[in-house]
Amino acid sequence: MADDSCHTPSLTARPRVPIWQITISLLLLFLNYFLAQYDKFILSYFQDDLISSLDLNSSSYGVLSGYATGIVYALLALPTAYLADYTSARVWVLTVAALWWSLCAIFQGLSHNFWQILLARIGMGIGQAPVEALSVSLISDLMGKKYVFFGSSVLYVGVYIGEAVSGQIAVAFARTDTPWNDALIAIGVVGIVVAVFVRVCVREPARQTSLIPISDNGVVEDHRLSSNSERPSSDPKFVIVRDHIKSTLQYVIRMRSFYLLTLSAAFRQLGGNVFGYYMPSYLSNLYPSETSLLSRYGIIVGIVGSVSVLLGGLLTALAWERTKLLPLYMSAIGGMISSVFVLLMLFSLNLAHKDQSKGVAILYGTMSLAYLTAETWLGAVNSLIALLLPPRTKTFGLAIWSLVQVLIYSSGPEVLGLALRNTDAGSSTYLEKTRIALAVLIPVGYWIAGVGFLLAVPLVRRDLAGDFVRGDLSWTRRKGGLALGGCILGALVLALFIVSIYYRA
Repeated sequence: MADDSCHTPSLTARPRVPIWQITISLLLLFLNYFLAQYDKFILSYFQDDLISSLDLNSSSYGVLSGYATGIVYALLALPTAYLADYTSARVWVLTVAALWWSLCAIFQGLSHNFWQILLARIGMGIGQAPVEALSVSLISDLMGKKYVFFGSSVLYVGVYIGEAVSGQIAVAFARTDTPWNDALIAIGVVGIVVAVFVRVCVREPARQTSLIPISDNGVVEDHRLSSNSERPSSDPKFVIVRDHIKSTLQYVIRMRSFYLLTLSAAFRQLGGNVFGYYMPSYLSNLYPSETSLLSRYGIIVGIVGSVSVLLGGLLTALAWERTKLLPLYMSAIGGMISSVFVLLMLFSLNLAHKDQSKGVAILYGTMSLAYLTAETWLGAVNSLIALLLPPRTKTFGLAIWSLVQVLIYSSGPEVLGLALRNTDAGSSTYLEKTRIALAVLIPVGYWIAGVGFLLAVPLVRRDLAGDFVRGDLSWTRRKGGLALGGCILGALVLALFIVSIYYRA
């Protein structure tokens, strides 16, 4: 088996980027990703204030935190990611996207009713759409393969730092009676500044070779993308675009592990998405006398979550020479163990026999363990996917990977919002319904993901060896199953969105 750089000379087997440039690029990509995630933390921590100030109900909030932005986010990631790959201008596309979502964050802060903030969030989804795929794609080409896992984990620290910062801001705003709008406006202004620095300081790296070997008679060889310079100049642009898209789709269809890994990650994200949107407000209502709860909640998420995701990337890098499958084992086992601690969090007050001080102590302890065991997966798994995809269209491939995930995990807040409709936020009924829903959705999501990741282990081994599905793809059970699954998923997405809009009306 030969390295694919033999066939595509513009690829590099190992990047030669100076460490100072890697450091600056990682820092700016981290800041941009952190800011792009920030709006969901604002929605989470200021849920009650948002509902009150805009005269919303639970269904309306579910629309804002669910498919309204999720559908746009998922679909718009595909053309923008493809454009970045086709033009080899990932940094430029990322800059424009950052400027756009920053403006939409400001518009959210200026909103006065449901429809205004909904349109602003949809616009923000357009800008946020390619940020994750572009960032992971760039990191996967900045450093050697074994270090990519830690580099991507640094990027995903932004998720947990966002929680920590939002928690501190929520407490500060509550004490000073500052409206939630100011946080969104401020983040939009800062986002514009960071976007300018990204364009000035981050350089487009050369594409790094994939983990998948090339064999003379292998499937990967058949679907390797050629650079634009290798194509006949007479080919129309639309033919080149069609062939690139077709080749990437055939590549992921022929991968034995892609389907199962995508679905597993989607259910893992579903549990985490519901956790992030509803857990802070639930715990605030459960412990109303604990005025510093949100602040401490944010500190635990920020510190423990960051340590956990960095540990996952570091362990994967250290074990790289012996096994490349550690991310799957960490994701599966860690999520299953974490689900137990999540249940203990939800029922912490009951375990303390209604003693608030003892309940809070149980809460903080179990929450720390829940994050420590669950969050090792994010950077490691996404890096593995990036390195399995074809180098020239890995951003587009990552967008496909994210597409299915977003459509599935965005259903969590949507379903929960429908379940809580016509229930007054803060009431005992609302609290009980929320607890039951969280106790079901989060552990089920974690366990489905865990089983899926473990079942994917032998499939990933075959993919790493270049043993893809062979033969004609004109119509096979694999291709038929993909089409059927896509139709079912699309129908569910549309049905949930229509139902949520109906209840809003």
